[in-house]
Amino acid sequence: MRFEYKYIVREELLDDIRHMVIPFVNSDSNNRNEENGYTVRSIYFDTPRLDYYYEKVEGIKNRKKFRIRGYNKGSDDTRVYLEIKRKYNIPILKNRIPLTYGEALELFRKASINGFVFMQDDVPLARKNASSFFFELFGQNLRPVILVMYEREAFFSKFDRSVRITFDRNLRSKSFPGVDQLFDNTGIKRAINGHFILEVKFDHQYPSWLRPLLSRFDLRAQAASKYVICIDSQRIAKNAGRSTILMHSTWFAEK
Repeated sequence: MRFEYKYIVREELLDDIRHMVIPFVNSDSNNRNEENGYTVRSIYFDTPRLDYYYEKVEGIKNRKKFRIRGYNKGSDDTRVYLEIKRKYNIPILKNRIPLTYGEALELFRKASINGFVFMQDDVPLARKNASSFFFELFGQNLRPVILVMYEREAFFSKFDRSVRITFDRNLRSKSFPGVDQLFDNTGIKRAINGHFILEVKFDHQYPSWLRPLLSRFDLRAQAASKYVICIDSQRIAKNAGRSTILMHSTWFAEK
């Protein structure tokens, strides 16, 4: 189980917050340097009625998300992840299925995992998780709804490796992408201006050394789903309506 708290913060506070955090953390190895992280790219799937979006908006405690995630720039050999993210009130569970981007595209083209050999080195339940992913994908007629992108600076606590602090900047999105557009930068729209998202993730206890920072900058945990923010910025839900079937979205980009 993981716990996750989010804060929407004014961009002008970033340097001061980073300065306060640095003595207590080590930089994630994926960061290019302390002030320049990496790009996160996720294509989210939803039902034709946007049920997962509305579950979040309406505050349903037990909910889930399905996405394919990659980082920075990609090719067919780049490692990506199929992910199922489940939330039970506050605790979070995440199942990841590692594979190359080329393999992921082939899976979506075949619409079957039969005969496919998944990477097993660091995720022993990859095949089981993949079965769950595609069972839901087909069973609920899930389709890619939005590509979400942002730059992330990530840090781990020096005192508890399970504690992870991230600064997510320049949130942006593209509506109705194909899974073959995970690394496509065309048609991108900025989601929020003048703010970044601070996330605090941990397994056991909220880090006490962060509390003075929250007090100094008057930060309060709040709902900050990047998926919902980007859906709203693209006006997808408003344009579709709750009862309208989304017919725009297909697994692959139309040529």
